[in-house]
Amino acid sequence: MKYEAERTQLSTYLSGMGLKHTKQRDVILTIFLDSDDHVSAEDLYQRVRKKSPSIGYTTVYRTLKLFVDAGLAQEHRFDDGLTRYENEHAHHDHLVCLDCGKIIEFNSELIEDAQEKVAVEYGFKVLHHRHELYGRCSDCENKSQ
Repeated sequence: MKYEAERTQLSTYLSGMGLKHTKQRDVILTIFLDSDDHVSAEDLYQRVRKKSPSIGYTTVYRTLKLFVDAGLAQEHRFDDGLTRYENEHAHHDHLVCLDCGKIIEFNSELIEDAQEKVAVEYGFKVLHHRHELYGRCSDCENKSQ
């Protein structure tokens, strides 16, 4: 079955919290995991509503919070003030366009190595980090010239 590991992870978390694994949460999980972008609760709600109109916004919002707590999603608050969520997967950083809102994911071994060296130099153990660069994407930069 698709996303079996993620369903098991969610079930384990929910049972540990004394919560039930419901069909609604399964529907929301599948649609969320099928997303390949950074979704707001409203974005996800609109997608869920197309498949299961009986699921309300509050259920989607609360379920997203459960996904974060269960380690299935990351919550991001970029400069536009909107909270977005993405699937928890391999670490990456973000370039965020302040004009159009485009979010570009990237990986840089150079940045990761530099962060590790700084942490070692200061005797600091990094548990997690977030690296976001804000500016203007090439499309918006070309429009402004």
